[in-house]
Parts: sequence; structure tokens; C-alpha cells
Amino acid sequence: MARRGAHSVTEPRTRRRRRGLGAFVALLILAALVAAVAGVGWYELYRPQHAIAPGKTVEIAIPKGSSTADIAQTLTRAGVVDNALMFRLKARNTSVDGSLRAGTYQMTTGVGYEKAFALLKKGPNIVFFDVPIPEGFTGKKIAARFASRTGVDEDELLDLISNGAPRFAPDHAYLKGAYGDSLEGFLFPATYRIKKGTSAEKIVELMLDAFDAQTADLDLSAAKSKNLTLTDVVIIASILEREVRLADEYPLVSSVIYNRLKIRMRLQLDSTVFYTLPDGTKILTKKDLQSTNPYNTYTHYGLPPGPLGNPGLKAIEAAAHPKKTKYLYYVLTGEDGSQTFATNYDDFLKAVKIYREKFVNK
Repeated sequence: MARRGAHSVTEPRTRRRRRGLGAFVALLILAALVAAVAGVGWYELYRPQHAIAPGKTVEIAIPKGSSTADIAQTLTRAGVVDNALMFRLKARNTSVDGSLRAGTYQMTTGVGYEKAFALLKKGPNIVFFDVPIPEGFTGKKIAARFASRTGVDEDELLDLISNGAPRFAPDHAYLKGAYGDSLEGFLFPATYRIKKGTSAEKIVELMLDAFDAQTADLDLSAAKSKNLTLTDVVIIASILEREVRLADEYPLVSSVIYNRLKIRMRLQLDSTVFYTLPDGTKILTKKDLQSTNPYNTYTHYGLPPGPLGNPGLKAIEAAAHPKKTKYLYYVLTGEDGSQTFATNYDDFLKAVKIYREKFVNK
């Protein structure tokens, strides 16, 4: 018998049933959420992230220092593999993570993870050649340099350089009417990274495109005020590359050329005569200086008909913007390659005497 004041703590059966049902529903919801998250994760692992048709050849560049995640994104965007997350997971599970090599590869879209791993572990399958082309190189030397470094056919490349202006003129207007259809002067000197198997035509396009890019902002106003064209500027620049040893003197020698052109005085430059003679010629004969070759500025007024080589940007800029001087002469007098400039013939002869004492009569 219960004592007075005591209360029963027994929960009604219906309430207990409700609580049990609520817990069960909560468990079902939790299970559904877990399943949904798992399903999303599973879907994300297998979902193709970029719809790119398989079987297409693509070039893939993996920069140095790229992480597996970086590589996964690069390959996925290119369509080589379907899913970056799966690539990372498989790389970790197969212990290739950290052994994938940087470089440039030729791959095929849709090859899958295992083949991609095999290629990246082996290393780049595209070979590149670095080809330096110095300022002032002639087209003949350029063809020989590319042939020796890349294996491109030298005769084919030289033929394009010597006669290819009409072929490339539609995209490079300054080549219209180029002297002898030559590209001489417009093959920009630089170090080119050439992929193995690159054609001669592609090499020429690269060099012309480099010329376009480098001279895009060139101010030709000073040259145009003297009725000189871009081709004339390149011709002057090519002369500077042969006549000047110190880049600081480019604008001064350029001024001499402008001043002589202004008063219709022959340029009388040895470099223009040497250009037409066999490589290795050291001394000009009387016959050479009296030749009627159009490049001979001893017998012809004005600029030679075409560039003497392929000038760099500093020479081109100096040819477009000569220093304002009254100089008509210059003579090599310094052991460092510096020259003495003169406004009159008497001072020129004095400089010639110094030249002979230093370099000829030793």
C-alpha cells in the first residue's frame, strides 16, 4: 500500500511508444543523410568533369613544382582523364603521388588514369631545342643554326628565307615588295624554343611574329618625317649591327647615316660591300669598292636595297630615332670599340691617323 504523499513515476505506455518512434525516425533521417553524402561523394569521384571527345591528341604542359592536385586539374581540363578527384585518389592508392614529372607531353584525350600515370612517371615525350639567334645574323646563318640545332632541312629553310616574302606578306604587310622576295631583316634575333619536328615554315612564322611583337610600339615618326619607311629603318639598323661595337653609339652612327642621306652624300660603308662577298672575306679590294652591285654604297647613293642581316631591337630603335648631330664621319679609334665622330673631313683624317697607328701600323 502506498504511503501518503507518494507519486507514481511510471511513464504512460503511449508516451514511451512515441519517443521510440521519434528516435527511429531520427535514425532513418541520419542514415538517409549519410547515404546521400556518400552518394554525392561517389558521384563526384566518377562524374566526368569535362565533356571532351576521346582520341584527340593534345599537348600538356606540367610546370615545375606542380602538385598532384595541379596535375589532376590540368589533365582533367584537357580531357586526358575524367575526374580530378579520382586521379588524386588513384595516385595516392597506387603510390605514384610525388613521382609524376614536370615537362611537356603529347597525350590523347580519354586515355585513362593508368596510362596517364605511366607517361608522367616516365617523363616528357616531347623534345624541345633552344636555338639562340644573335643580333645581326644573316638569313644564311640563321638557316644553318636551326638546321644544326633542330634537324630542320637547311635548304628548305634557307629557300623560305631567301624567297618567301610573297608567301608571308598577307600576314606581314611590310614584306610586300621586299627586295628579291627575301625575309632578310625581319627574322627577329632571340632564343627560340623549338619543338622537335617543327617545320621550316613554322620556324619562319615564329621569327616574323617575334618581329611584329617587338616592334609593335616602335615610333616611326622621326623616320617618316625623313620619308623613310619601316623597311628603311630595318636596313639602317642592320648597318648599325655591322658598323658599331658599342650599343651606346648606335644613335650616333644612325645620325651620321641620316645626315649623309639628307645632303645626298654617299654612305661609303664597308659593311654594305662585305655583305655581298663570300663569308670570311677580311679585306676589300679596289675592284670590290668599284663594283656596281646595288649594295655597294661607294658607287650608289642612298641606302642599299635590302637589310644586311637581322637587327635587334636596340639597333632598330636607334635607326628609328637617331641622335641629333652634325656628324658626317666616324672612325674606330678606341681599343674598347669606341669611335671618334667628326663633322668635317680634316677631323676625319685625324681620326683615321689614330686608327692606323693603333690598329694597322703596330
